[in-house]
Amino acid sequence: MIHSWKRALLEGASGVFERGGKKPPEIDEEQVKELHAKIGELAVANDLLSRKLKPWIGK
Repeated sequence: MIHSWKRALLEGASGVFERGGKKPPEIDEEQVKELHAKIGELAVANDLLSRKLKPWIGK
């Protein structure tokens, strides 16, 4: 992961100091769908655990 960050920095660092309009960020729709699915899974797990732990934590 660090290698990909470094590569992205080296490829785009010169653009930080250039004048002109910003180009809109590229959105990977497939990755967005995967992240939304993961958020849904984590929300369900969090809800389940909070309901199961309620008798022990007293809230």
